Amino acid sequence: MAGKMRRSEAGSSSGSSSSGSGSSRGETVVVDCGRCKSSCGYCKSPGRTSISHGLWAHSITVDDYQDLLDQGWRRSGCFLYKPEMERTCCPSYTIRLRASDFVPSKEQQRVSRRVQRFLDGMLDVKNPVEATDDPTISINTCTCACHEASSSGMKDSLSDQSEEKRSSEQIVSYLSEQLDKAVNKCTEHGGLPSGIKLPKASVKKVSQGKRKLLVEGGKDLLYSSNIAFQIAATLNRAKSANKEPSPNLENNAITAKAIAETLVASVDQLAQSSSSLAVRACNGHINFYGAATQSPTESSETLSGPEESARGCKRKSCCSRKNSEHLLGKRRRLEVRLKRSSFDPEEFDLYRRYQINVHNDAPDHVTESSYRRFLVDSPLVFVPPSGDSLVPPCGFGSFHQQYVIDGHLIAVGVIDILPKCLSSKYLFWDPDYAFLSVGKYSALQEINWVKENQVHCPSLQHYYLGYYIHSCSKMRYKAAYRPSELLCPLRYQWVPIDVASPLLDKKPYVVLSDFALLQNGESLLPHVPEKITDEQQHDDNVHGDLNDILVDDNEEMVEPETETSDDESGPETSGHGSVEIENGDVSEILIGLKGARVRYQDLRAAFGVKEQKYLESQLHRYKRSVGAELSKRIVYSLG
Repeated sequence: MAGKMRRSEAGSSSGSSSSGSGSSRGETVVVDCGRCKSSCGYCKSPGRTSISHGLWAHSITVDDYQDLLDQGWRRSGCFLYKPEMERTCCPSYTIRLRASDFVPSKEQQRVSRRVQRFLDGMLDVKNPVEATDDPTISINTCTCACHEASSSGMKDSLSDQSEEKRSSEQIVSYLSEQLDKAVNKCTEHGGLPSGIKLPKASVKKVSQGKRKLLVEGGKDLLYSSNIAFQIAATLNRAKSANKEPSPNLENNAITAKAIAETLVASVDQLAQSSSSLAVRACNGHINFYGAATQSPTESSETLSGPEESARGCKRKSCCSRKNSEHLLGKRRRLEVRLKRSSFDPEEFDLYRRYQINVHNDAPDHVTESSYRRFLVDSPLVFVPPSGDSLVPPCGFGSFHQQYVIDGHLIAVGVIDILPKCLSSKYLFWDPDYAFLSVGKYSALQEINWVKENQVHCPSLQHYYLGYYIHSCSKMRYKAAYRPSELLCPLRYQWVPIDVASPLLDKKPYVVLSDFALLQNGESLLPHVPEKITDEQQHDDNVHGDLNDILVDDNEEMVEPETETSDDESGPETSGHGSVEIENGDVSEILIGLKGARVRYQDLRAAFGVKEQKYLESQLHRYKRSVGAELSKRIVYSLG
């Protein structure tokens, strides 16, 4: 049962829940799938080395699922699974982040700025220098036929400064070109004399220091040109040589101020589309401002700017020609829409494009049924908004968060909203927008969603990114959302990832709670039982762990073959035929049988000795996986 999933989920610390049989939020009913084995999508082991405990959920309350997440579980559709950490080849640690403590890195800030520039019309959808979410994705850097897709794509290797410098240089070049066109237009229409060679326009970026010296609107002044002064000087020289200036200049007054106003009017006629820059004549200077700084008391026009130039084209002349013809796109509108999980044909079409183009899935493998099973079907019982501070306005449950730009669906995030967290499960997006690093941007948006909704539901504190596998390089991006923490697989305590990382550098499975930081920052030495050696841990790992979901930066879904092994004894059960073992009695486990809900102690007599022994071994393993408290609330269905 599986799938390949994007940044994923988990909740906050296990706490008392109001769910259970008869609860107003419904009840949780599961079928025990026992131990499940599959091939591993992380280490690509040829054997079935991925091992987990699996449950099939007919229904599950948001409270119970929150507590399950806090014990290392997660879901793929209606299938719940938890890695057997001592046995699996690639131990998977639940990772979370307290949203209010999140500090974005420079790279994450750069992603936000890139998207904003795109929305402002300062970045073109075909920009070749922007990185994708996956280094394996190829990008066409130009629309001309001579371009070839890069085999490895690009990463965000350019610094913020060089990126902004490149963009600024292109804008300056474009604005200069537009002013030259305005001068030519004025000449053609008699606004300027045609018999005089006029200077070329030059636009310069206004430095931050100079902006501070200006008064009104100075902070939003981006570019400026003194071409009007140069033209005025040229015309005055022509006049002194008995050459007539343009009759359209008032009283033949050859002033930079009059020329600047004439050119600004021509620039507006050239730029018909709306834009993110405003052009204004100011005492002979032609200034370019952010569109938001237009003053109602001054004459100002809008101007569009350049798209990013193509790079790496074998026919550079075609790219240069196309770039010189480009105008800055109009402002774009981004809408983030949150809807309950349901099948949407538009979303499925986008999902197909994503899987086929980004992850090279065979088209006949990307079916509607598999899509529904992994990303639409959910056992979570929806909790509607209550109007108080206990439930957010959207309610609790499974949702699809759509990212729509100018009416075009570009990405969908599949998430669970629970009492204590937003659990991110999967993201798929339009390959044409790979340069925006949609995966990183959506994570930032989801973190912000948690922050914003804390005012409606104070219990919402955390953002869960799913599983973290330290040995998997594609999982390392999750640790960049700081300060994050990992769940101890034994005691279910949260440990800062900065503490956990050096431990995981040495061995894949570590009881993280054995390590703690003293107040002075020195770490305590771990307590490691002598009987457990690295070699023995490695030998145990050959049994594996169910890896029905491969989580990486782009999270493609896979559906490996799995097998269940209910009769296989492990170290925790070998040698025990009674329920009186490590986790105590299983008699309080809630059993569902033919519509009835009874405790196992009231049902035990209905089974023979052999049936009791087999069932109780399964119940013990189940109780060990979900915990004593949840085993009393969750309905363990026997049919």
